[in-house]
Amino acid sequence: MGVKARKKAITKKLKKGASDFSASSASKDEAREFLPLEGGPAQKLPKTEVRENKATVLYIGRIPHGFYENEMEGFFKQFGTIKRLRIARNKKTGKSKHFGFIEFESPEVAKVVAETMHNYLLFEHLLQVQLIPPEHVHPRLWKGVNRWYKPLDWVKIERKRQDKERTLDDHKKLVEGILKRDKKRRKRIEAAGIDYECPEMVGSIQAAPKKIRFDAD
Repeated sequence: MGVKARKKAITKKLKKGASDFSASSASKDEAREFLPLEGGPAQKLPKTEVRENKATVLYIGRIPHGFYENEMEGFFKQFGTIKRLRIARNKKTGKSKHFGFIEFESPEVAKVVAETMHNYLLFEHLLQVQLIPPEHVHPRLWKGVNRWYKPLDWVKIERKRQDKERTLDDHKKLVEGILKRDKKRRKRIEAAGIDYECPEMVGSIQAAPKKIRFDAD
């Protein structure tokens, strides 16, 4: 065999080997998608399952003053049907804490609301709207949602507390507290260098008030 024939045979073998290698590597690439940095055989990427969006509850923060339950329901029902709505309120005053929660029937509607209303400028407030995954929804989140909050009548409560009947011991404790506070006030006035003669406390030497409940013994 001559030199030219030998070169042709070697070139043919090299081409055949390269084609076989590319075919085998192509078939392996279907199962092996990347090579590890530390070396070794190629590994297949793990399959990631796309989780279905099932969140229907939204957190709404930075709620402006005056945007309460009725206003919020009237505004958000344009997106879809609302199941429940709750604004966090102070237990004593009934004032809004400027955050709340709203639940829609459809997860798709809740997702659209989260994407549309997040950082939405409303009465100079940027609303913060975020989806809450179902596993993160607290079981007591909707406690008392159907009861409209009625603020406590603190004037009535204080009137009842002041007008209640007191025993002699209760009256004595009341007078002692008043005298103790008056003594501290006098010391603060003297420490400030103010020349002021405080009047005497009249209630300390008065007889017991009429609304005193005497013990049976």
